Amino acid sequence: MPYALDEANNWSLSLESLKKSVKEARAAGKNVRGMVFINPGNPTGQCLSVANLQELIKFAHDEKIVLLADEVYQENVYQDERPFVSAKKVMSQMGEPYKSGVELLSFHTVSKGSAGECGLRGGYIEMTNIHPGTVEEMYKIASINLSPNTVGQVAMSVLVNPPKPGDASHESHKREQAEEIASLRRRARLVTDGFNSLEGVTCNFTEGAMYSFPQIRLPPKAIAAAKAAGKQPDVFYCLRLVEATGISTVPGSGFGQEPGTFHLRTTILPREEVMAAFVEKFRKFHEGFMAQYK
Repeated sequence: MPYALDEANNWSLSLESLKKSVKEARAAGKNVRGMVFINPGNPTGQCLSVANLQELIKFAHDEKIVLLADEVYQENVYQDERPFVSAKKVMSQMGEPYKSGVELLSFHTVSKGSAGECGLRGGYIEMTNIHPGTVEEMYKIASINLSPNTVGQVAMSVLVNPPKPGDASHESHKREQAEEIASLRRRARLVTDGFNSLEGVTCNFTEGAMYSFPQIRLPPKAIAAAKAAGKQPDVFYCLRLVEATGISTVPGSGFGQEPGTFHLRTTILPREEVMAAFVEKFRKFHEGFMAQYK
């Protein structure tokens, strides 16, 4: 379930929810083996602090579960107050018993960031404190792939071994990377400011990743219309949005959300020169929708 993690009380709520979920699952006879977290976050776009990561690592250690750290958006950070920090780095700095006592799988990819932008496909897993037999099985599974993504592998090699000072492309690589992230920062601000200017819409600032996840407080008449159409209220809203504007979004019910709340996920990836038009289209639709169902 997505939570806004930029406030201490919300983080405490999220951590308590995790503990409750594990307790309830075990009480129901389920064998909880692992937990995935995404940092920077999808769909909420929040970046975890060092303190947040320490709590997750302690949680995994105490509950004896494997941590799977999806860190594929690590290049996509749009504020300076909370930079990306890897779970492995924090775990190492915490010392024992966490440094060697927590099983951690870290994921990264070329498909995000400024290089791939969801076009190129390729990634890797780094395994820390994982049993050698498990590592061997992982290599076996990877090795039986008969049709490797050659272009993706080449792109990954560039990601992990970027141009170095003195290389012909070093300066242009740094400049283009910085320009792209600066543009995404502006787009993140434009989108979240646009959402927060609308009646009945609140949206945390997109600290990282590629998405905004606004909460939309739908009028009772809109909820009733959705029920009559046999749709979840946020699904109903998103379908009306795409029909009216061509803007495709993902309803919050597709991710899990607090009962009685409604969200949608949208990306900040449209080109900067068309982002203002995107915000204006959304505004006009939302104002018309709210007026219709008041």
